[in-house]
Amino acid sequence: MTATADTPLHSDPAARTHEVTNQAPPLTGHDVADDPVLLEGLRREGAGWYADDLHRLGRLTGSEQVQRWAAEANRCEPLLRTHDRYGNRIDEVDFHPSYHALMDVAIREGLGGAPWADDRPGAHVARAAGFMVWSSAESGHGCPVSMTYAVVPALRSAPELAAVYEPLLTSRVYDPGLRAPGTKRGLLAGMGMTEKQGGTDVRANTTVAEERPDGTWRLRGHKWFTSAPMNDLFLVLAQAPGGLSCFLVPRVLPDGSRNTFRIQRLKDKLGNRSNASSEPEFDDTVAWPVGAEGHGVRTIIDMVTMTRLDCILGSASGIRAALAQAAHHVRHRSVFGAKLIDQPLMRNVIADLGLESEAATTLALRVAGAADRAQRGDAQERAFLRLATAVGKYWVCKRQPAAVAEALECLGGNGYDEASGMPRLYRDAPLNGIWEGSGNVNALDVLRAVSREPASLDAFRAEVEAAAGADARLDEAWRQLRGELVLTPDAELRARRLVERLALVLQASLLVRHAPPAVSDAFCASRLTPDHGLAFGTLSPATDLAAVLSRVPGATG
Repeated sequence: MTATADTPLHSDPAARTHEVTNQAPPLTGHDVADDPVLLEGLRREGAGWYADDLHRLGRLTGSEQVQRWAAEANRCEPLLRTHDRYGNRIDEVDFHPSYHALMDVAIREGLGGAPWADDRPGAHVARAAGFMVWSSAESGHGCPVSMTYAVVPALRSAPELAAVYEPLLTSRVYDPGLRAPGTKRGLLAGMGMTEKQGGTDVRANTTVAEERPDGTWRLRGHKWFTSAPMNDLFLVLAQAPGGLSCFLVPRVLPDGSRNTFRIQRLKDKLGNRSNASSEPEFDDTVAWPVGAEGHGVRTIIDMVTMTRLDCILGSASGIRAALAQAAHHVRHRSVFGAKLIDQPLMRNVIADLGLESEAATTLALRVAGAADRAQRGDAQERAFLRLATAVGKYWVCKRQPAAVAEALECLGGNGYDEASGMPRLYRDAPLNGIWEGSGNVNALDVLRAVSREPASLDAFRAEVEAAAGADARLDEAWRQLRGELVLTPDAELRARRLVERLALVLQASLLVRHAPPAVSDAFCASRLTPDHGLAFGTLSPATDLAAVLSRVPGATG
């Protein structure tokens, strides 16, 4: 018998002091991709051909087996082995088999570099949707997957290196372990940018690079935060005679010998526990230049742009995953004689979280669509991508911790218990706001785009104004915001508020054009007018809660 909230979960008469009732059953055996917002966005952004595969991946994601993998990969954390039993330096990290199982699915399903080898329009959108579905089960292993996806456009700055490594980076074969890259069936990539003394200010890096007569370079220095150190290749920034430059550093050299990549320790992180993040040290480490000398930031920025896209996707996925758990709980749990989902205040909270999730998902897929079309030569979409990525990275990642905390609270004490899975979602929630540039970094990046790249602002304006005349609140919010886009001396001081409003008008424009009227009306009323409360669950009594809730997986049924 399948347990429900109304059937006993414990029936052993020898041990029974009470019957366990009124507890929500585990949220397993469902299709995570059975989500109208996700499926509509998939079709709208040109990847409707992927729907059947997305549903197949969604059913796997929602299975009890995958949930077990996720729990085990985080409970049994990576283990650093600096030396072998004989005292030889090996610098290897061991992962639980469940981590490898998660990675195997991700790469096999094309969530790594595979879209770069796929000529179908919408290939990057399909990958984005798959990444959102799969990472909702466990987000930590998404880090090496994201970096492998993102490295390809940057590596193309060195065509001779791309010719060697790109076919393996776009492979759908997960082939773990440190071996000569040419002997493997698939490769994973990472990056090494930040250092102790500089952090975001990578131009303060002290790692140095010296050229050798054979055309290789040698690196000496350290990195402060390099995730997934068991990946095969890394793009690393170092100071060359001509300035900060980008280099390709393999863990294992073509002849099979180990490159010097000394892992000093693994980070003891708040969340993201399944993924190893390390402090590597370079000492006469062999490297090859990627891009022109002195243009390191310009070269690696293509990789950063794509990883920022994945931050948006990952945060939208995390919000959706937490909301699904909350909606499932309140649909099964009764309090004061009624199901929680039928009680007005809880309906308000879940509907408000649903608006946040729908706006985040719609924006994430729109940016993924722009990335796909930009790769195919669409200049307008490339310009839009430049500004929308920074805006989306700032806002969606900022909203994830607040949304996950509210969803956790819907479960009450049960949500604070590790067995619910909600604490892991909560610990992971702040990561995307920090990775690839904190909120301030992305807000300042928006200012740079607005002031130095007018084409990006023009493309953003065109996207927002595609909904002109459809909602007076959106029209007024955009009218007021346009006046602030002429940057004044205090622009940095007010940058966060400016970027927040850019994000909200963009989300509103997308929802006005693509979501049901009840959803867009509720969003514009609650996000673009001053009478909305600061907490979730403060939607106006005039809101059509039933229509909004119908878009939330698990809230009805």
